[in-house]
Amino acid sequence: MSRIGRLPVTVPSGVDVTIAGQTVTVKGPKGELTHTVAEPITIEQADGTLEVKRPDDERTSRSLHGLTRSLINNMVLGVTEGYEKKLEIHGTGYRVLAKGSNLEFALGYSHSITVEPPSGITFAVENQTRFSVQGIDKQLVGEVAANIRKLRKPDPYKGKGVRYAGEHIRRKVGKAGK
Repeated sequence: MSRIGRLPVTVPSGVDVTIAGQTVTVKGPKGELTHTVAEPITIEQADGTLEVKRPDDERTSRSLHGLTRSLINNMVLGVTEGYEKKLEIHGTGYRVLAKGSNLEFALGYSHSITVEPPSGITFAVENQTRFSVQGIDKQLVGEVAANIRKLRKPDPYKGKGVRYAGEHIRRKVGKAGK
């Protein structure tokens, strides 16, 4: 039995979960998320909890069991608390500005880069070198943050670029260091 899959998902008060066939819809104070569960897996709703069940011990059922439970738990956490990825910029002259709901980056290129948020994502700028990506969909928040980091990956020699807050960059010595 999957250790993660057999754990119940607790549904806090103020969160409404509806199950229609294989579609699970979670509605909460921050928004609404839907997910279509893969075929052999079923979801049962009991008093304040959700149980993820699998019919047999086949390989696909076992692999989808824990995954489905984690996805549904992430949906419940997303509509109650939301998700946030903090990023920071290192480098001389590198900065970020908020232009309405968009972000404008100066990352050492000859032009500035403008990033528009997809629906469900908001940006918050603390200062010129720190900002965050916020939303209710964990996968979308992580994907947008990764795409922004991809604009100028951290350099292993000088450490310049866009990185996650708290991320450690393994530094290399240059050609002079022996």
